[in-house]
Amino acid sequence: MPFVHIEWLEGRTLEQKRELAKRITDAVSEVAGSPQQNVHVFFTDMKREDYGFGGELTLDRQQK
Repeated sequence: MPFVHIEWLEGRTLEQKRELAKRITDAVSEVAGSPQQNVHVFFTDMKREDYGFGGELTLDRQQK
């Protein structure tokens, strides 16, 4: 039972998530030979103030 976790900054539409979930499911099913109903896709939308890299929050990097 494959589990795919997508962590990204918030802002994608519901339609974008639907499309990505479908494409990921198709690819995992094809490559891994797993039935599509067994492929799980999880989205975690992060706020820009909840993620940082290079010593700065993404929110602060955006404001430069």
